[in-house]
Amino acid sequence: MPEAIQIARPTPYASSRDFCRIFHEETESLYRLSFLLTAQRGKAEQCFVSGLDDSLKGGRVFKEWARSWARRAIIQNAVRVINPHPMEENASPSFNRSGKTTPVTEPTEIAAILELAPFERFVYVMSVLERYSDQDCSVLLGCVRRDVIAARTRALQQIGSVMEPHVKQQVNVDSWKPALDDNCRAVLELQLAPYLATSA
Repeated sequence: MPEAIQIARPTPYASSRDFCRIFHEETESLYRLSFLLTAQRGKAEQCFVSGLDDSLKGGRVFKEWARSWARRAIIQNAVRVINPHPMEENASPSFNRSGKTTPVTEPTEIAAILELAPFERFVYVMSVLERYSDQDCSVLLGCVRRDVIAARTRALQQIGSVMEPHVKQQVNVDSWKPALDDNCRAVLELQLAPYLATSA
């Protein structure tokens, strides 16, 4: 009886090569995610490299989840590096980085995010740009969901106040005003889309 021929079946899990390819192909997007979270180029590079390292050394991940896993690894590293905390209930909103100003080379949309206080910035990037649920954000940030909701509201208000004059310069105010007031999140996502492409 002839021996059965062994057919190598492709593994359903992502390999180290798969992660290397993802980090190579999506370097700009992954680095931008890291930079928006940390607001500092040196720390962004550190989180990018650590995210790759964690992805390579992590447990088994299905191939179709590899891209989202890579992004999550960067978020987790940024949380460790920055360690953002919710604001005290009675504290007034603050800006980022101990009074440092955002480099003028950054587009207005990016600069508005970088000027958020660390916790608000993390919540905004994770929940609005990366579309994490409030529950996922609260787990990753080690806080309760109401902190996430409050921080997102503050972030949207602050970014909206920064972006409104910029938007008014670009379009007819009468036709734009209802969309800006009623759906600030959608407007900001459209503005940010060219700068931070998410992986589907």
